[in-house]
Amino acid sequence: MALREGITPIIPKVERKRRMSQQENWTTLGLLDALKETAPVKDGEIGVELIEGADPSLLLTMAEYGDLPIYVSVSGSQIIVDTLLWPVAAVKDTAAFNMMLLRTHKLFPLSTFGITNGPGGKEYYEIFGSLSSGSIFESVLFEIETLADTAIQAVEAYQADLDQAA
Repeated sequence: MALREGITPIIPKVERKRRMSQQENWTTLGLLDALKETAPVKDGEIGVELIEGADPSLLLTMAEYGDLPIYVSVSGSQIIVDTLLWPVAAVKDTAAFNMMLLRTHKLFPLSTFGITNGPGGKEYYEIFGSLSSGSIFESVLFEIETLADTAIQAVEAYQADLDQAA
């Protein structure tokens, strides 16, 4: 619906409770506490655990997505949500695959592909999303859900480019 000249739309203000740290930005521990209060975590649909370290992160286990592990970390002004997809060595033709990935990655919402070190020191393709550490909690939840769904779609879309033996 287009606005007509001289008519100002009435957009109701909705007060949203911002469950954040006192600095108005999320911390890893703040996100952990907020996630523990959600129905999916309470109902066992999402498992959540703190991974201690110099930069603590969260491991979310997404039951609805075959126990897909999603990692969430807060670093400065951003929240990173990511998961590993498959080893680089599992791709039949990495040069051709990387070119295709660069051309098609826009089909996957709110996500970016990368390569990172994973288990056993092997390189893995990953998919990740990021958002401001000042985001409302609903946006963080949406990013987590979207990344899980997108990871499954990516595996299905690119399955033919992987060696079955790997």
